[in-house]
Amino acid sequence: MMNPPVVKPKPVRVRFAPSPTGPLNIGGVRTALFNWLFAKHKGGSFLLRIEDTDRERSKKEYEESIKDSLAWLGLLWDEFHRQTDRIDRYAFHLQKLIDEDKVYHCFCIEEELEHERGAQLSQGIPPIYSGHCRGLAKEERDERLKTERAVLRLKVPEKEISFHDLIRGKVSFDAKLIGDFIIAKSLQEPLYNFAVVVDDFEMQISHVVRGEEHIANTPRQILIQEALGFEGLTYAHLPLILGPDRKKLSKRDLAKSLLDYRDEGYLPDAILNFLVLLGWHPREDREVISLEEMTKEFSFDRVQKGGALFNPEKLGWLNGTYIRGLDDEVLVRMLLPFVPKDWSSDSEFLKKIVSAEKERLKTLAEFQDRAKFFFTLPEYDASVLIWKKATKKETKENLREVHEMLGKLSDNDFGEKAKEVLMPYAELKGRGAVLWPLRVALSGKSASPGPFELIEILGKKETLQRISQAFEKFTA
Repeated sequence: MMNPPVVKPKPVRVRFAPSPTGPLNIGGVRTALFNWLFAKHKGGSFLLRIEDTDRERSKKEYEESIKDSLAWLGLLWDEFHRQTDRIDRYAFHLQKLIDEDKVYHCFCIEEELEHERGAQLSQGIPPIYSGHCRGLAKEERDERLKTERAVLRLKVPEKEISFHDLIRGKVSFDAKLIGDFIIAKSLQEPLYNFAVVVDDFEMQISHVVRGEEHIANTPRQILIQEALGFEGLTYAHLPLILGPDRKKLSKRDLAKSLLDYRDEGYLPDAILNFLVLLGWHPREDREVISLEEMTKEFSFDRVQKGGALFNPEKLGWLNGTYIRGLDDEVLVRMLLPFVPKDWSSDSEFLKKIVSAEKERLKTLAEFQDRAKFFFTLPEYDASVLIWKKATKKETKENLREVHEMLGKLSDNDFGEKAKEVLMPYAELKGRGAVLWPLRVALSGKSASPGPFELIEILGKKETLQRISQAFEKFTA
């Protein structure tokens, strides 16, 4: 007896298909990431497809921005496609449906359709097209096409449409509640749902991974697939991303592009880590996970159905975690676009500053504001120098003593010896009374790295000069 033939599973091929009508936002990036992770986990292919059939709103600069965003994150695509390069393919399949009498030309104008929808809604009937033009005779249709514009509507059968969603299980729709819908304005103007079906078939897409808001498109696309005789696909609809108020992200939040986050100093690894946890969780409960670990563990059975909470504070915390994990030299290179050019003239000095400040950073863009006092001492009031209940006289005396003790140290071991020399005096007079005014004198700020870190970075000459300036504030 012969063994049955071994049926090999279809290779995994997924697509991220944004429209270039605006910059790529966080929601779109999350969709791209989940597609990319699934493809790489399965050893499959990740396609980038620009859906630009809306020619009025599509812009080349947005297409470039989308590609730049994905490349910055490291989500590189295996194939690239653009819908406007494929108009002939859509026309071919549309003509096939016309020839097989699976679509019909509809001459109804918008005013008529609005009146029809209004009447249906007033009676509590779902607003679907009545099928007015479905029964037109061929002769009448051909005659009217000579002088009138017409759209193409799919002949929708009365049936239940079901599909298995990898996240939600079985999902069903009643086709009667959809009605005959428009799939193209003309042979050269396919609409979204039709172009998507043709693309997915010809590009051999195996899985469609997209946001929950696209569920309503799925039955229409299945109906088109069936009319064209195409094999069905596997679907996974990702949960909505909710704002801190647990409502769908606002237009303001969605208006912020991924490149805005890049320009604010967020790291690619932190963005990816943050986004993967918006709806998916690893096997072990942990907050920090690398792209390599995500890829190894990713599966749709660990994707939640409910909305995922977008928490900006968590993104800041994660970004700070990744910053602290960077080697100082690497961090210096990453900070260069965020600081004045003259700051990089002394790389060792900048490296020392980075080492002192990195524990406090949440974004790269914060560094300039935090570190500028190392280069230019800000103006501050003498009252800031005084520690709690210490007096002006005590503060002035402590600054004088500190200046004198530090002045006796040599340049070579200044940073190393400063703590050894000053701490006995600080213990005698009170740590706060001695070290607080010293730190303020060196930074001009009430919050900064500790005084001995500052001394190590600033060196003897600058340290003594800044203490003298603080002392003079009391004299003035």
